[in-house]
Amino acid sequence: MEVDQRKQQAWRAFRQGYEAQRQGCLEEAVRFYRLSIALRPTAEAHTFLGWSYSKQQRLHEAIRECVKAIRVDPDYGNPYNDIGAYLIELGRLDDAVPWLEKATRAKRYESPCFPWVNLGRVWERKARWYRAMECYKRALACNPRSAPAARALARIRGLLN
Repeated sequence: MEVDQRKQQAWRAFRQGYEAQRQGCLEEAVRFYRLSIALRPTAEAHTFLGWSYSKQQRLHEAIRECVKAIRVDPDYGNPYNDIGAYLIELGRLDDAVPWLEKATRAKRYESPCFPWVNLGRVWERKARWYRAMECYKRALACNPRSAPAARALARIRGLLN
């Protein structure tokens, strides 16, 4: 099969996986993401496969897919943030911090406010209020319409007053 044809088929499979995931059909999404990866591995396909696994509470598998995504494209920010978020869910707050910090410095990231919100969540859970507040402010600087960051910042300010 030609390289361009494989690339197009991989992209189609990825889009089908994304649509299945949006509709809550996680097993179908997993199948399409795996097909996409078999045709042409991309950081996006590995990351979104990990996201599907996370929705199935398969957090360790989700983390492994994100590590694969980083190997494919170390500049892609999403998998760093996702690993951090999964580690938060596992209660491994200290382990989450370096991943989230790497996500804040990623060269390619469409939603750079997410790792700042997640870092804020870590510091808030550790009762490091001023650090949490700074992270939420940075999230709002990236995206002034981030409702989670705005709510969290208001919550912290309420605690400190």
